Amino acid sequence: MPLSDARIRGAKAYIKPQKMFDEKGLFLLVKPNGSRYWHHKYRFAGKEKLISYGTYPEVSLAEARSCREESRRLLRENIDPSAFRKASAAALNRASKNTFSIISAEWYQKQLPKWANSTAKKRKQLLDNDLNGRLGTLPIENITTHELLSVLQRIEDRGAIDTAHNALQVLSQIFRYAKQSQRIDANPTVDLKGALRPISTSHRAAITEPRQLGDLLLKIENYSGTLIVKRLLQLCPILFQRPGEMISAKWSEIDMDEAIWKIPAEKMKMGIAHEVPLPEQAIELLKDLNQLTSHREYVFPNARNPRNHASAATINSGLRKLGIDTKAQHCAHGFRATARTLLDEKLNFRIEWIEQQLAHQVRDSLGRAYNRTKHLPQRVEMMQQWANYLDELKLQAAAENKV
Repeated sequence: MPLSDARIRGAKAYIKPQKMFDEKGLFLLVKPNGSRYWHHKYRFAGKEKLISYGTYPEVSLAEARSCREESRRLLRENIDPSAFRKASAAALNRASKNTFSIISAEWYQKQLPKWANSTAKKRKQLLDNDLNGRLGTLPIENITTHELLSVLQRIEDRGAIDTAHNALQVLSQIFRYAKQSQRIDANPTVDLKGALRPISTSHRAAITEPRQLGDLLLKIENYSGTLIVKRLLQLCPILFQRPGEMISAKWSEIDMDEAIWKIPAEKMKMGIAHEVPLPEQAIELLKDLNQLTSHREYVFPNARNPRNHASAATINSGLRKLGIDTKAQHCAHGFRATARTLLDEKLNFRIEWIEQQLAHQVRDSLGRAYNRTKHLPQRVEMMQQWANYLDELKLQAAAENKV
């Protein structure tokens, strides 16, 4: 006779456990302490087996029967319900340990040694602000291409097209890592190619005409702001390193006896240590500055907080004080384009020397990556000739102004 809720509620506990049978192998086991457990007896591969469905009344009679029917459905498909439950529990446990936030954190830590500090900070902000909020708690194996596109389009809709493309690049790397570490079978970012609006490319403003460059150098020579900013502006065209590398230069990195500036790998965009030969003009400027800031860690200390380096806006701010439009005429990063163009077109130096001095990724004929000391003697000579050339342009500008 099938069970009813009334019969179950009225069941009494005895010294020995009692079984109250329903139908099709389902029964309720009443323990001596009064607790009631649902069990389902079935046969699989010729063996009698037992599966539990919880306790009454937490699991009602109707729910227990529903569980029994699901088990019977699995049996009709030649699947052992107990084994299926264990596999499902294992998958759920695995998914809880393989959420997007956990995998992305693993990926981040593995990439961290390769990145410059600025890159690591940007990647962390992207994960925290745009990705983990929507994807963090999801099992990575369950995330679909459509869900990723929705996250990217939210970034795109606020007008941050560059950030959306950076996010896609980061997502692609995270899911590739998840596939390599056998957390997923397929990378859902593969089908996102071409899904975002293209980035509108605009080159950074840079002076590449010698006469105009001479005028700029003369303006810098006559800069009336602080000496620290003036020396920074004077060194930028001579050394043409990235603005972030210039402002964060440390005295410990500079060997004036050897006339070399050794920038450690963690500060470089490509994550490779870089050596910058210092021409005579740079040494003179640094010696002058050394008298003012040598007791500080940074060559160009911050005006408000001398323990830190100058702010990222210092160079462009100084150029604007000279009347330079940093969007249309010349910007802090433009000194690199200036040097690359004129070293090639006017001074006729080999392009691979120039690229190495710019710390761009350069490979030799065997595909080996840039070596920080590659062609160092040639680059020493190139940097000195470049500094001399800048002096000539400045003198010509001064002469023309007098006339």
